[in-house]
Amino acid sequence: MTTKVKTASEIKAMRESGRILATVLQYLRPKVKPGVSTADLARFAKAEIIRQGGEPAFLGYEGFPNVICISVNDEIVHGIPNDRIIQDGDLVSLDMGVSYKGMITDSAITVIAGRAKQKRHIDLVKNTEEALYEGLAVIHDQVRTGDIGEAIEKFLNKFGYGIVRDLVGHGVGHQIHEDPNIPNYGRANTGPWLSAGMTIAVEPMVTLGTDNVKIADDKWTVKTTDGSYSAHFEHTILITKNGYEILTKV
Repeated sequence: MTTKVKTASEIKAMRESGRILATVLQYLRPKVKPGVSTADLARFAKAEIIRQGGEPAFLGYEGFPNVICISVNDEIVHGIPNDRIIQDGDLVSLDMGVSYKGMITDSAITVIAGRAKQKRHIDLVKNTEEALYEGLAVIHDQVRTGDIGEAIEKFLNKFGYGIVRDLVGHGVGHQIHEDPNIPNYGRANTGPWLSAGMTIAVEPMVTLGTDNVKIADDKWTVKTTDGSYSAHFEHTILITKNGYEILTKV
């Protein structure tokens, strides 16, 4: 389905969904440390979602077996939590959705466990998050998806990063993934128009190497083909007349 202009009650529910989601991600952030398993982090996430009054939106979505995607180092997105132990310097991406009164938000952060192995890992995480805000900065009523993509791409190109093209942002709200797609590259004044009252997820996925990806043997985890490290940040936002409101923040 194409993302719709949301009613006042739907927006209210999405604000609460986003608050819960942001609260859980910030709760998880300090727990991403050497010696913890990705399964441990998933258990923490599930318990906190429920404690906050939300429902895990990812669990069972198209068969996904957990409440959160946890992707490490060369894993870009959709990593399935398991007994993998986080190591010092790992780049750990946490991607999660929360449903509240039937309305869904989606958000992601990347955290470096312990001490970074290289300065370029620190820079990758910082610049990927900054790219998200560069994309958000151009959003307003009647923005086009190409405007968002161009802003993200223009910023990231300064660093020579790989900008993943096979994975994109999207509409969100009644479903986890709604049309239109919102690529992290593009040209201004192209692509579908977006109106005030619509809700979208903007999510740059960036690598230190290639933008080419492959699917792991688990049929879910998306990885870089060259083994390069990646980072991922995402917010669900409400488009307003003159700008935007981030729904996935505390």
